Amino acid sequence: MSKTKKSNIGHYEVLFIVPNRFTEDEAKQVITAVEGVITKNNGEIDYREYWGKKKLAYEIKHNAYGYYALAEFNADKEAVALINQELRLSNDVIRHQIIAKRVKSEEEIAKAKAIQEKINARKKEEEKLLKEKNEKGENDSKEKRSKKTETKKEEKSDAKELDQKLEGILSAKDLI
Repeated sequence: MSKTKKSNIGHYEVLFIVPNRFTEDEAKQVITAVEGVITKNNGEIDYREYWGKKKLAYEIKHNAYGYYALAEFNADKEAVALINQELRLSNDVIRHQIIAKRVKSEEEIAKAKAIQEKINARKKEEEKLLKEKNEKGENDSKEKRSKKTETKKEEKSDAKELDQKLEGILSAKDLI
């Protein structure tokens, strides 16, 4: 019986910050150098994104700003450890984070799509109901307004009567 070697290749994402001491063009060169580190260690980059210069939440190594970049790649665990070590030792990257991303299967993508379609259908139904309710509400609102004014007048007269009775009770000398 032959044993098949399990593939240790996983899908990873690295987010890293290049310090502000570089210009925009130099920062892009550092980003390509980091991508070179990934490919040098047998990583295969699937996706890359440059976020640009952003203010850091707190100073890192006396830098208040940094250039953010993100890359998704496929590599084996040993290569990821080497990439992590090289980025840690690099002076051109002030922070980095490598995380393992779970790749969604086609079934999960289909389920998510179906759920999103159901949500959109419900929203459309609710919007229709609101429109119908608003159209009916305009006709009913005039009738409700006239009824409300009548009840308010009755409440005011009831309140006046209660105030008069209360004054009569309090002014009575028989209380003591």
